[in-house]
Amino acid sequence: MDRKVDEGEQEANPHANGTRNMSSRMDRSRTGGAYIPPFKLAQMMSDVTDKESVEFQRLTWDALRKSINGLVNKVNASNIKHILPELFSENLVRGRGLLCRALMKSQVASPGFTPVYAALVSVVNTKFPEVGELLLHRIITAFKRSLRRKDKPICLASLKFIAHLVNQQVAHEVIAFEMALLLLEKPSNDSVEMASEFIKECGAKLQEISSSGLNFIFDRLRAILHEGRDVDKRTQYVIEGLYAVRKTGFEASGYPVIPENLDLVEEEDQITHEVSLEDELDTNMGLDVFREDDEFLKHEEEYKQMKAEILGEDSDEDESGESGSSEEEEDEVPEQHAGPIHDETGTDLVNLRRTIYLTIMSALDFEEAGHKLLKMGIPEGQEIELATMIIECCSQEKTFIKYYALLGERFCKLKKAYADSFADCFVEQYSMIHRLETNKLRNVAKLFAHLLASDALPWAVLAVIQITEEETTSSSRIFIKILFQELSEILGLRELDSRLQDPTCAEWFAGLFPKDSAKNMRFAINFFTSIGLGGLTDNMREFLKKLPQILAAQKKAEASSSSYTTASSSSGDEYTSSSGDYTSSSGYETDSSSESLKKVKMYDSASDRDRDRQGIGNDGNRLQDGIVNTMMRLLLGDENDDDEYYYYTTYVSKQRETVANTSTQWAQPSYLFQIPSRSLLLHVTVWIPTTPDHTPRSTTTQQETKLRLLW
Repeated sequence: MDRKVDEGEQEANPHANGTRNMSSRMDRSRTGGAYIPPFKLAQMMSDVTDKESVEFQRLTWDALRKSINGLVNKVNASNIKHILPELFSENLVRGRGLLCRALMKSQVASPGFTPVYAALVSVVNTKFPEVGELLLHRIITAFKRSLRRKDKPICLASLKFIAHLVNQQVAHEVIAFEMALLLLEKPSNDSVEMASEFIKECGAKLQEISSSGLNFIFDRLRAILHEGRDVDKRTQYVIEGLYAVRKTGFEASGYPVIPENLDLVEEEDQITHEVSLEDELDTNMGLDVFREDDEFLKHEEEYKQMKAEILGEDSDEDESGESGSSEEEEDEVPEQHAGPIHDETGTDLVNLRRTIYLTIMSALDFEEAGHKLLKMGIPEGQEIELATMIIECCSQEKTFIKYYALLGERFCKLKKAYADSFADCFVEQYSMIHRLETNKLRNVAKLFAHLLASDALPWAVLAVIQITEEETTSSSRIFIKILFQELSEILGLRELDSRLQDPTCAEWFAGLFPKDSAKNMRFAINFFTSIGLGGLTDNMREFLKKLPQILAAQKKAEASSSSYTTASSSSGDEYTSSSGDYTSSSGYETDSSSESLKKVKMYDSASDRDRDRQGIGNDGNRLQDGIVNTMMRLLLGDENDDDEYYYYTTYVSKQRETVANTSTQWAQPSYLFQIPSRSLLLHVTVWIPTTPDHTPRSTTTQQETKLRLLW
């Protein structure tokens, strides 16, 4: 009887019966049950009226799992940009465990797609950092478990995934160094081989971020290679192959940091997780199975808002609604408003540098490279890019190659703009010389030495070099040493010295041979002597020997000028007199009251002069009588005496000026008198009132005379 009732209920509600059966089938499995065709799953979800029921949540969970698995399985380098919007359309907050599980399974099955999966994770990590952190915890746990079990395939897959996450800056470089050191701590054939493969994958990024840490890893590998006890020949060849990859370059050997079409995230937008092997890792395996959510609809609505914000669905709809009107308005815009398009992204500059680099590196000799670069047509104003690229290529070589120097010389002599560009590069390189390694520093110095020796580069660039203890560093001194040793080798010491001692270029080399202080002179002399170019400092050595006498003379001259200034300021009133009657017996006499300075005074009468003469006595400090008498006659204009006329006509200056509101003119004779008793030289400048015909006025008229005595 009960059986008949049940059959009747089934006939009355067949959909409820099917849902119940499907729910019971789903409960059999941890991950959602048996396979359900997509069309039937969609029909079942549409038939469910209670959106918060456990059955509906289970159905959506199963659909989410299948969608994420399908998207991960079909992603590749060409369609990743189209897969990402579809992936963000799924609820990644609810299905983050499913996404990590699908990525790890697909990566183990297809290790060649590891860069694609890492690029996918890098984009998702910018919006949902918890997904990137969860994936890192699971991969590191899988690596430690497989290493403990000696499961080499899983261990290699985990190492490769971590390496590419480091390249994408999802994982910090510390975890990479920890893994490499863990593998090399107790070396074996498998561990050394896995470490070598791991370094190949992320070596380019580690060298860019922390070259010292990478050098430590290679030092450990070198020690293992030299010992050779724990590894066999095959493993030793693997280590040698890794060194060959490093020598050639990781990118040149096929191990780039990020493939060109997978660089999807800007460096400043990426979120890097710092995880260590010693941290407590939470894998959250419970996120891989279905769990009932009491606030299912609320969480679904929240993710819809997040999805709209990420994908910009609202803005896209608004733009699509207004597209018709905007297109019509654009058609009506006149052509005259359209201007030239300027690239502000720097793409053209990057392409130009790439083309220059490829042309330089692919040419057989410098003539072919120069021809190709000229044919390429470098835009005006971009000559500095060519100079910079030639210097960079030269600095990257293991040893100096003259090919780059000859190429730079050709362009410098071809066009002045290139010479100016190389000159600017010299100043810039010297200012940043401390950043260069020794090998790069040597190559750059030899390049500029060739350009200077061939006169392709103006020697005025050497003005930036100051050889003093304060202005130089260890790097700059090495640069100067290599530069001048190379110049000496090319030109010869004699020719180099003649160029540096050229008086027309002395201001360019003032910093090379400083003469401002004895300390700096000794430093420069010792520097050039220590590098084997002491012959360039012969003039400096002679100047250094004479320096004490020069300094003594300067001090004496300063003392004398200061004493004259003091005396002249105190007795300036005695040099001028406004009026007076002059006769043949009146005139000028010396005053010996100051032993350091002889002054000429003007007297109003002969009695005043005689009275002052009596005070002089025979002390031997006054001017000789003949010189005084000659000066007196000259000032009084006595033209009958041939000697006095001779002095006048010989020393009268042609400079005259007219006194304001008068017809008086002034002559300016200059005399040089010597006082033997005092070993003094007196330079006398006299202003004499003259007539318009330039002859001294009559002594019977009132005159205004100025007398100035300097020594």
